[in-house]
Amino acid sequence: MKSITRALALVGAGALTLAACGTAPEETDGGGGSDAGGASSDYKACMVSDSGGWDDKSFNESSYNGLLAAEEDLGIEKASAESTAVSDFAPNINNMVTQQCDLIITVGFLLAPATGDAAQANPETDFAIVDSTAQDADGEPIEVENVKPIEFNTAEAAFLAGYLAAGTTETGKVATYGGMNIPTVTIFMDGFVDGVAHYNDTHDTDVEALGWDKEAQQGSFTGDFEDQSKGKAVSDEFYNAGADIVMPVAGPVGAGTLASAKEADDRMVIWVDADGFETNSSDEDAQAVILTSVMKEMSTAVEDVISGAADGQFDGTPYVGTLENGGVGLAPFHEFEDDVPAELTEELESLKQEIIDGSVVVESAAAPAEA
Repeated sequence: MKSITRALALVGAGALTLAACGTAPEETDGGGGSDAGGASSDYKACMVSDSGGWDDKSFNESSYNGLLAAEEDLGIEKASAESTAVSDFAPNINNMVTQQCDLIITVGFLLAPATGDAAQANPETDFAIVDSTAQDADGEPIEVENVKPIEFNTAEAAFLAGYLAAGTTETGKVATYGGMNIPTVTIFMDGFVDGVAHYNDTHDTDVEALGWDKEAQQGSFTGDFEDQSKGKAVSDEFYNAGADIVMPVAGPVGAGTLASAKEADDRMVIWVDADGFETNSSDEDAQAVILTSVMKEMSTAVEDVISGAADGQFDGTPYVGTLENGGVGLAPFHEFEDDVPAELTEELESLKQEIIDGSVVVESAAAPAEA
């Protein structure tokens, strides 16, 4: 089973226009003294990772690639700090402040309180946060003028993934689990189970989605984004219970699902955040079990935000990626290129357009407010 055509793949990175409050931002010309894209070479953009680190093959790595691209394409300076625990967040952000960064980008929902604190304490420094807004010490969202949220309505793309999984499964059971019960995780799970339900409604089938009860907002979680053995254990349970497709929403923990899937035939994985086939390029056995990926174009979003800020156009308006503007979508099917029925591919293409034009509404309590 292996193909969503390139038509269903995400819009190429160079063509992406993520939405600011749902509207594509204007392109800007570089205005600095660098030959590498216009931004001034004395502009310094910095980044702090979540505890998964830069090599998580997921959201940290994708965001960091945006910083690297900005350095190469725009000629800016960069600095970064890699977190290994929650206790690292505030010190790492403060380290970037002391290094006189013009823009500090933090990666992940868990950094929201530390980002909010640092932004309020340093109003002359610009901040951006991937997958969240700023929060206060109690975890409540706050609006801070010098913090730009970089968010993605991943429920839309996960809805397509759920529909695909329901149309692809041979056992009639699919599954999903998360690292932690936080909005940037549950938004994937909401979309996935709703996509399965939509397939059942459309085809009068009864494919079962294990691991998440959307109404109760309860399901299977490993409790962190680091321990891959937990990902393997929960995946073993799902596969042994009859699921043949599992979607981990758990950063590096998802490697445990790949390990589980490789242990038996006819097991598949749907990756998230980045194209898992590409990020696992050194592991052909892992590539062979990845059906597709629910993608967020974080690298392009990060580079675009840096570019605008370096040109003096920073503001706190949220940056929201959707199916419509290419900020989220499904990756190609790669190894499964010839195995997904043409009829299912056509249905997915139509469904994507129906979500874009609003005739199919994808809802999640975790969706960005502007989406």
